Amino acid sequence: MFDRLKEEIRVIFDRDPAARSTWEVLTCYPGFHALAFHRLSNLLWTTGLKWLARWLSYWSRWLTGIEIHPGARIGRRVFIDHGMGIVVGETADIGDDCTLYQGVTLGGTSWQKGKRHPTLGRNVVVGAGAKILGPITVGDGAKVGSNAVVVKDVPSGATAVGIPARIIDENAKAGAEGRKFAAYGIGADMNDPMVKALHGLIDHTANVDRRIEYILAQLERLGVKTEEAEAAKDQFDPAYLNRIVD
Repeated sequence: MFDRLKEEIRVIFDRDPAARSTWEVLTCYPGFHALAFHRLSNLLWTTGLKWLARWLSYWSRWLTGIEIHPGARIGRRVFIDHGMGIVVGETADIGDDCTLYQGVTLGGTSWQKGKRHPTLGRNVVVGAGAKILGPITVGDGAKVGSNAVVVKDVPSGATAVGIPARIIDENAKAGAEGRKFAAYGIGADMNDPMVKALHGLIDHTANVDRRIEYILAQLERLGVKTEEAEAAKDQFDPAYLNRIVD
């Protein structure tokens, strides 16, 4: 018991540069407190004292702002950073070495009994505000970006972002399909009218560029000089293009 307590304190020092002392961790870290309460409530749940387990988890939520159902299974060295607003459902499974930021929901999509909450593998990172819903699996070493809504399995080592979440190449250049994972960052595809309008303009510009390139290629095929074609591109004047072709 004490070995596991030391292990969880060490994890906080490893993942939170703001931690300054063991006493501070023991007295001021709600994620640490919520996991300690959960270990006891889960023990009560598995021994059949279900009302007492729920009562204890209720007080844990009141004290920490983190709601973990006593039936949920949580591995070792799990770190909850800040933690306010986290909800973990009854049949959720969280593997060893996972990290959850504030506002995360591991929720269900059905009122049917049985497995209805997500399973997180080992070393999964779930960004602030992310929602992982249903009896899906997030593989070992995967990352879920801030505010993402995940409703399908995420492969091991993958990064999922957006609403609904999609898998991205974390090493790709920044762009419509290459946004890097950030535990706190807001995805560019959030339901913000301004963001949607900007990305619509970007997509439209890219489409116009492709069409201009096609026009230039056709002009060159017809024998138009490259300098005149480039001038047509710069002016983007249909009448000027018609004069060159004629």
